[in-house]
Amino acid sequence: MPETSCWVFGYGSLLWRPGFEWIEKVPASLEGWARRFWQGSPDHRGTRRWPGRVVTLIRRHNARCRGYAFRLPDAARASILAQLDVREQGGYQQHTLPISLADGRSANAVTWIAGPGNPDFLGPATYPELARHIASCRGPSGTNVEYFLHLFERLQNLGTSELHVRRIACWLKQM
Repeated sequence: MPETSCWVFGYGSLLWRPGFEWIEKVPASLEGWARRFWQGSPDHRGTRRWPGRVVTLIRRHNARCRGYAFRLPDAARASILAQLDVREQGGYQQHTLPISLADGRSANAVTWIAGPGNPDFLGPATYPELARHIASCRGPSGTNVEYFLHLFERLQNLGTSELHVRRIACWLKQM
């Protein structure tokens, strides 16, 4: 693999709807980060008045976030990253972090993280509150529940089960 390879790490909607050309897709993990439904989505899964809840990454000691790594074609790298910068707006910022690929390789990958300092950050809530919030939101890209269910399904396909996501799923089932 050439040194110039560019990888994108997907841990949210990129798992089921990358929306860009890639030449290799590999299960991957990111150490020291946990997936959390703490970011507001005023533009896709909610509205400005009632933003949905989507995932972001939060630094956590001993955490491991599983997702997919997408290797980009060299010729389209700049345009794909620019497209993703637009898609991942609303508080998300581009970061390059080391990932481990399921086939034993390691790489640096670009990903987008919405930290606590952004205006759409909603932060933690109880699991019943998270489930009620997710159940009640809808935006131009569909319902927040659809987002959650797509993510839940892809995580199952990856063979990963995260307590945070499982607990929200349990509360959603009760509604």
